[in-house]
Amino acid sequence: MGLSRPFFHGRAPFGAPPFYPDKRIRDSIMSRKRTSPNRNVQIADQIQRDLSELIMREVKDPRIGIVTIQSVELTPDYAHAKIYFTTLTGDPAATQQALNHASGHLHNLLFKRLHIHTVPTLHFHYDQTIEKAVAMSRLIDEANATRAKDDDEADAPAKDD
Repeated sequence: MGLSRPFFHGRAPFGAPPFYPDKRIRDSIMSRKRTSPNRNVQIADQIQRDLSELIMREVKDPRIGIVTIQSVELTPDYAHAKIYFTTLTGDPAATQQALNHASGHLHNLLFKRLHIHTVPTLHFHYDQTIEKAVAMSRLIDEANATRAKDDDEADAPAKDD
């Protein structure tokens, strides 16, 4: 007597690609997998929007002033998220400490909003990009002023001749 069913009872053996009897089903599933290379970016953007709103409305810590979420970096497995923020008021170190203290509460609130299997652990970092850009701009202005002064001094004796 022959077996009426395959030995794996409708499941592919471990490591084998799944079997889809209908080619249309297989093609639709495979096309969905190919169309989402930006999923990491989309989830990071959604986390950024949701965290901005949640920090403003739900977190009542007085150490947290006006906070702007600059960017969110996710690990490929969505286990961890680095959240870069700036603040207009208050001490950045105290704000970072308060946000990291509230990260568990924010994680729970994000879990209710996001429709993903794994909500990342949140790690807040103060974004020093603006301060570094201002310092770099200041250095460039000083270098240009020094160069202009040196050019004026070099041209002055030539005019006296």
